Amino acid sequence: MRVPLLDAGATTRCRRRVHLDHDPAAASEPRALPDPAIEQRRADAREHRRQIGEVLASAQGQAWRAVPEGGGASERARITGELVAAGAAVIGDAVLPVDPAGRRGSAELLVRVPGGGYVPVIVVRHRITDPGSGAWTTPLAAPFPNQARADEERKVRSQPRDLLRLAHLARMLAAAGWGPSPDVVGAERGGVVGLDADVVVWHDLREAHWPGERSTFAEYDERFADRLAVALAAATGQEPLAEPSRVLECRRCSWWPTCEQRLTEERDVSLVVRGDTAGALREIGVHTVDDLAALDPTSEPPVPIPGMPFADAVALARGWRRGLAVARRVEAVPVYRADVEVDVDMESFGESGAYLWGAELSYPGGMRPGDEAEGYRGFATWDPVPTQDEGRSFGEFWQWLSGIRAEAAASGRTFAAYCYNEQAENRWLLSSARRFAGMPGVPPLADVEEFIAAEWWVDLFAVVNEWFLCAQGKGLKKIAPVAGFSWRDPEAGGENSMRWYRDAVGMDGEPPDAAQRERLLGYNTDDVRATRTLREWMCSPAIREVPLASDL
Repeated sequence: MRVPLLDAGATTRCRRRVHLDHDPAAASEPRALPDPAIEQRRADAREHRRQIGEVLASAQGQAWRAVPEGGGASERARITGELVAAGAAVIGDAVLPVDPAGRRGSAELLVRVPGGGYVPVIVVRHRITDPGSGAWTTPLAAPFPNQARADEERKVRSQPRDLLRLAHLARMLAAAGWGPSPDVVGAERGGVVGLDADVVVWHDLREAHWPGERSTFAEYDERFADRLAVALAAATGQEPLAEPSRVLECRRCSWWPTCEQRLTEERDVSLVVRGDTAGALREIGVHTVDDLAALDPTSEPPVPIPGMPFADAVALARGWRRGLAVARRVEAVPVYRADVEVDVDMESFGESGAYLWGAELSYPGGMRPGDEAEGYRGFATWDPVPTQDEGRSFGEFWQWLSGIRAEAAASGRTFAAYCYNEQAENRWLLSSARRFAGMPGVPPLADVEEFIAAEWWVDLFAVVNEWFLCAQGKGLKKIAPVAGFSWRDPEAGGENSMRWYRDAVGMDGEPPDAAQRERLLGYNTDDVRATRTLREWMCSPAIREVPLASDL
């Protein structure tokens, strides 16, 4: 049988995902819809690569050659081979010949080294260095590894996925006969162009970057051999070499509905404790949630359980078995409250921008004459982000919020603002202040930093994380229903909101859809009100109906 073909990404994917990707019988299994945020990231990456290509074409002149877009992989590999045979110094958008050993792949750049042969350079949309020293770099305009010098301003930021992809491409170049002789200066290197796009960072793939003083090549070779064996077993109907287990990757994997169904049927222990901890528990015979729930929470942990006390793991298992979403750690949950309160939720489209700031105003201390009416406000831009109009909507939101704070202070009342998981809101608060500095209503960066550091900017996710055990997840969609809240839209969710947004702004060539704009405003309204409902519930007598973790 033909050897399965794997791209470099297989070396960092879950082994079960590799199995399902190559199992013909899995074609009928349930899968999640494509994540529109992934499509946007791919579009952003294509634009990033295009810009890098323009820089190199200008800098290298006739030495720059690019494989034309379009056509199948085999045709593009043939053209790449012709450019290699012609000795082009820098080849853009290269496609490598399929490796009989089971590899397939492409490189944003192939760079010729003195003495002949090519090394790979990849272009990525994340940061690859931090301030410091020790990285080996060349200017972007001269991407040749033999010219790399120690950089006194940058140190390498660890990106294992990039290193493994470089090793994958280097192995493919060698198999095609396009790689350099091992004794050539720079032959062992692969380069990365990051988000800043000002230098190429060079990595020696023979150096030890991995646990146990393993080189990147050694780590890659072991991982590739393992994933290839998993894929081959799946493709030929042999006994699976990878069984499902819940890991961090599951959140974004299209195969999760298939794995979740089986894990739930088997009551697998990874539904409560995931990753390496679940594997360690299975090794000592704790295979199911019921096995874990039966353990003595006061005993010594049978295996290390990073991130939580052993008693919490047992309590989570017992809560899951009873169908409980949450259990309290304490009798009364402490939540910061004020006379004037604002609940906030932001909607963004991937990495492109924040298009909607939603807020709901309420007066637990009672309204006074002249107070602005309670209720929801939405501050939106319907120009496709990124856009300068995003600065207008953010400025209007900040002006409104600042006015509520100022009025509370002037009337001698306390103020608090709430969100659920401040990481997203804080990121776009800071980013908006930087990107739109000087626009009407946009605050100085220092004002935003002061705001997010204040005790009255309350992250309810942190409250839930500290004072509750959550057997079914800690997302707002999991926790708010326990407080009695339900979303009006049956399809409410972050990924669906991405699809609605594309229609709302006419991103795919269709006219903007006003109905989808209203749908997004309704979705954001419910997210804001879910936050308010949750914190009010945590402070109400109803919280006593939630079991104490110690009673489990």
